[in-house]
Amino acid sequence: MVHHSDLSGRVSDAPSNNWVYRMLPKALWPYAQLARWDRPIGWQLLMWPCFWSAALAANAAKQVGSFSWGTLLFHLFLFFAGSVAMRGAGCTYNDLVDHKIDKAVTRTRSRPLPSGRVTRTQAKIFIVAQALAGLIVLLCFNSFAILLGLSSLIFVAIYPFAKRFTNWPQFFLGLAFSWGGLMGWAAQFGSLNAAPVLIYISAIAWTVGYDTIYAHMDKDDDVAVGIGSTALLFGDRTHGALVALYGTALICLVLAFAVANINALGYVGLIAAAAMLFYQVRALDIGNVEKCLALFKSNNRVGLLVFAGLILPLIFS
Repeated sequence: MVHHSDLSGRVSDAPSNNWVYRMLPKALWPYAQLARWDRPIGWQLLMWPCFWSAALAANAAKQVGSFSWGTLLFHLFLFFAGSVAMRGAGCTYNDLVDHKIDKAVTRTRSRPLPSGRVTRTQAKIFIVAQALAGLIVLLCFNSFAILLGLSSLIFVAIYPFAKRFTNWPQFFLGLAFSWGGLMGWAAQFGSLNAAPVLIYISAIAWTVGYDTIYAHMDKDDDVAVGIGSTALLFGDRTHGALVALYGTALICLVLAFAVANINALGYVGLIAAAAMLFYQVRALDIGNVEKCLALFKSNNRVGLLVFAGLILPLIFS
């Protein structure tokens, strides 16, 4: 077992030069690690479907004369803050559920709970604090969006257990992680239509794809402890599965753009994102952990490109 002294208070799979280790007191490091503040890719990937949906809704609002930059920027700030808070709460909850499994997995043994740097009680208190921060953010939206946001908690609760009974835990992650695809539109209009639903479906397929790449890093440990993943399910067929998943994501995005009558400028970012996804499939080596991690992280740029494309019509049309 890896004890905290072995890594000077760090975890084995997080960058040691992160701001957490430069700016926070060492006593707070375990909590930052529970929330994954030292690995921002998680909240970034949680945030992008929110941003897509908010920008899509802003374009629709502009068409009916109700667009406001102030409203959009406020919503984007709330989605950023909510993504950081709720991703942290979700990761802390996941670590509590996976406490025993994490002790048996090489990559996760140095995390705060299995290494003994944080007690289960301390982790539970930290969950409550982060959840309260997320609730404060949620209460800034309209009543429909508040109820919609609360309803996502069922998927958040189920996800950590999914790998125990299915090879599709990535799908359950997608159900929870993609909820922002509905939230941005709901925040603007207080209702839903086909466009945000298509964003949600797109984000689910995208999430299953990129998290399959990530899961290939842990597949040997997953086999050893007896848990499932799409990496194990797809195996050598992963490239074909990614074509299907990313293809579904892109088709649903195109349909969402069409339903919302997005200006042609909006498709520029989508085309660039499609090229990046195609590169991921071509470059993937499922046996190369470093390559898998780099390709997984590149999805932050995919999310940014889609969002940037949706901002262009707001500026230039």
